[in-house]
Amino acid sequence: MINIVNYKIDGFQNEAQFVNYLHGKRVKDLEPVYQDMLRKLYGDVSKWRKVKAVVDKTKKKYDIVIQIGKEKKKISIKKGINNSMHVEGISTFIHFLFEMKIDRENVMTYLKYHYADGTTNGKGTYRMSAKEYKEAHQEEINELNRNLNHPYILRKAIERFVLLGRNSDECIDGLIYGVVNDFIFLTREEVIQIIEAKRNVEFTGIHFGPLCCQPMTRNLNYNPLYEKKRFCVQIKWYDIYEDTVDYVRSMQK
Repeated sequence: MINIVNYKIDGFQNEAQFVNYLHGKRVKDLEPVYQDMLRKLYGDVSKWRKVKAVVDKTKKKYDIVIQIGKEKKKISIKKGINNSMHVEGISTFIHFLFEMKIDRENVMTYLKYHYADGTTNGKGTYRMSAKEYKEAHQEEINELNRNLNHPYILRKAIERFVLLGRNSDECIDGLIYGVVNDFIFLTREEVIQIIEAKRNVEFTGIHFGPLCCQPMTRNLNYNPLYEKKRFCVQIKWYDIYEDTVDYVRSMQK
């Protein structure tokens, strides 16, 4: 099973290592775990087919593209812990909430949670830590979470934060969690299944299933270098390792 303490390379190096391993090899020359991944992506693929792979630099949800023949598959790669899945500006995120028919009161709940300074625009003078804010406002947060985790809204959140992104029509075909010699591969459908199975998970913070929603920084020390990040929403999958391993173990029973 994956040993997360051995992840000493950064994400870009990790993507490059997967591409370097895959590109130019025939299916039969790949390690069994890679052959299994290709079968999940392509079905009963001939062992004589040659694999192409490239790093994608368009900053979409997928990191590498694997190609056999003319068929391309788009793969997201994650490693380690506390994975950031998505970042966007606060204004477009709020627009998404309104699109999902979240009522104004609950949208205001999110804004107050996001800034935690007594305002809905980030101009308050006293900024609370996340812990301090949640202790004082847990009931409102729980009410918002009940709305955000409606099955329809959760599926739309998965698309936006994990599969597609905000402005793309190119969905990932699968997700690799790990490094080139130690990883788990999940199809798009398995990623959806894992996240939806956690719809009723209990968090004190705001979340869509296991996907936690928060500002990029609360900037409690008012550092001007980080102030812009207060106005960005970040989606993190803190338990991606545990959730992925639990799913694989359940499939092995």
